[in-house]
Amino acid sequence: MGTIFHTIPKDIVYFLLTVAFSLLIGLEQRRRHWEENKKTLFGTDRTFAFVGILGYILYIVSPDNILLYISGGIGILFLMVIFYWKKIEKVGNFGMTSIITIFITYSIAPLLYVQKVWLVVLVVTTVLVLVEMKEKLKTLSGKFDDDEFITLAVFLIMSGVILPLLPDKIITPYIPVSPFKFWLAVVVVSGISYTGYILQKFIFPKKGLIITALLGGLYSSTATTIVLARKSKDTDAPLNQISAGIVMATGMMFIRIFILSYIFNSELAGKLLLPFAILIMLTFVIGFVVLKFGKKGRDIVIDRREGKQKNPLEFKTALIFAVLFVLFAAITKFVLASYGSGGLNVLSFVVGVTDIDPFLLSLFMGKFEVSITEIAIATIIAVTSNNLMKMIYGLSFGSKSIRLPLLWSFAVILAASVVLILWLF
Repeated sequence: MGTIFHTIPKDIVYFLLTVAFSLLIGLEQRRRHWEENKKTLFGTDRTFAFVGILGYILYIVSPDNILLYISGGIGILFLMVIFYWKKIEKVGNFGMTSIITIFITYSIAPLLYVQKVWLVVLVVTTVLVLVEMKEKLKTLSGKFDDDEFITLAVFLIMSGVILPLLPDKIITPYIPVSPFKFWLAVVVVSGISYTGYILQKFIFPKKGLIITALLGGLYSSTATTIVLARKSKDTDAPLNQISAGIVMATGMMFIRIFILSYIFNSELAGKLLLPFAILIMLTFVIGFVVLKFGKKGRDIVIDRREGKQKNPLEFKTALIFAVLFVLFAAITKFVLASYGSGGLNVLSFVVGVTDIDPFLLSLFMGKFEVSITEIAIATIIAVTSNNLMKMIYGLSFGSKSIRLPLLWSFAVILAASVVLILWLF
């Protein structure tokens, strides 16, 4: 119980906590009385406090034989059945939130005795939050597409059912990655991308350009670059925000790749820590400079329907990633066997014009006859090539007004990347 309650009997502390937690839940119910039909709710602060106290008394009388406590619960259930029946009969309301909340309140005392106090606090807090979030949850559920939950269910099967069943052993010398690690890469990358997707779609459905860039960079910096570049052609668009956003999306790409390297190859992450820290800081500094001194215009937002991304948990998307992962693992092994680290560097530069995540993940997880330093060099070469392509996309799809800021911004980032590559050599 801690030093504060050291001299206070445990039963008194638990009683006071029971009353306090029950009263909190009851107060929340009273607040709901002000907003909803009083006939649809069962009791408020005093009622809930009394229910909590009743649960405490019936449990503490005979904690080893909870028959009395169960009998009290059955009595409350009987009252709840009558209340619910009359509620449906008179007002046609089928909601059960108040009824379930009553039983949670009745369970507080036993929970305090058999579990840690922090768990009871977590339960009470969750109840309060969920009850208050009723309207927000309604609004949120309305934003889901028809197949959104099915897609999420598929991802849960991919990560919680398929992944544990796969063997963590290389089954062919041509693909130097075990099925378990290969599927783990699919799950992790999909999960990270899904985080950005959820934030974009539900948390910031209409957002400013900088938020678009940061969240989009977590999902796909290349797609974000194209969307923002096209936005620069709007009349009186804030060109400083668009240019800075494109640069900052690249900074988020560095962060995402470093996280992946840390998850799958901590030794490589240690090697990349300094180069990536430099590139991340440099990229965001450049972004802030462009934002401060670039050409300003009217503030605009990007609706989630603009540049809409595919759900990264869609099975087709995951399957394409898996195929590319296996393909790049096989190609990398062949190139290393035939041309050594020099061939790997060329391959890294060529792959940079595509989606680099499958290639980098196969490189991070594969068992290749190559040093950590050479893998680090190949990683930076790949992201440098990818940044070069983003610069070309920005210059091609954007207005003439953002070309100069993008040109010098990416020139500095690319130059710094080349210096870091030479330093690693």
